[in-house]
Amino acid sequence: MASILYVGHATTSIELDGVRLLTDPLLRTHVGHLKRLVPLGEAPAPPDAVLVSHLHGDHLDLPSLRRLGQRTRLLVPRGGGGLLRRQGFLGVEELSEGETAYVSGVEIKAVPALHDGRRYPFGKQIAALGYAVAGSRTLYFAGDTDFFEEMSELAGLDAVLLPIAGWGARLGPGHLDPAGAAEALRVLRPRLAIPIHWGTYAPWHWRLTRHETSSQEPESAFADAAALVAPDVEVRIVRPGEHTEF
Repeated sequence: MASILYVGHATTSIELDGVRLLTDPLLRTHVGHLKRLVPLGEAPAPPDAVLVSHLHGDHLDLPSLRRLGQRTRLLVPRGGGGLLRRQGFLGVEELSEGETAYVSGVEIKAVPALHDGRRYPFGKQIAALGYAVAGSRTLYFAGDTDFFEEMSELAGLDAVLLPIAGWGARLGPGHLDPAGAAEALRVLRPRLAIPIHWGTYAPWHWRLTRHETSSQEPESAFADAAALVAPDVEVRIVRPGEHTEF
């Protein structure tokens, strides 16, 4: 049995075979012009490793990482380690697509993501990653990505964590919206899908994170779209602060 705590945005705490993994930690109530819409609650338990998908400020947040400790093991896209080492982090490991790390027997494989992964505003081009996690259960954390057909190479996992929205009114290139995330399920064919990257942050003057052209909240729109294109996949809505097992 494995469990997932959806902390919010792209931050999840995954427990698998006695190993705790934390994805893209964003553990603040305010981030620049963004305000958290739901209470942060207690900080996740200390992780055995952190999976960082790319270098954008809402996925690689230095204050949040400092809360975890400078010696925390950080798996990051190749080329991104220098930034963290300059900030005093000691447990940095860089991975390229296809490379694998192990955390107490749990396999962490870096997989492609279709997203601009550089550090803004002046960072060099660095690839974004997703991560395929394998132990007694298998899991795909997509980070931030658009749809690409090669997702089919990850088909048949137990669970996937797919981004479905963002923090603004519109999504630019390199992101999955509810319909795109449902299309990803068509090729991924997991047993369970949990939407992430929704309902957590918004500009301080907004009340909701939602697309201007949509009459549905993104999680409901995703569930409806998935029921049409991937009806055999269980879609489980886990709200920020909630956890589930699979």
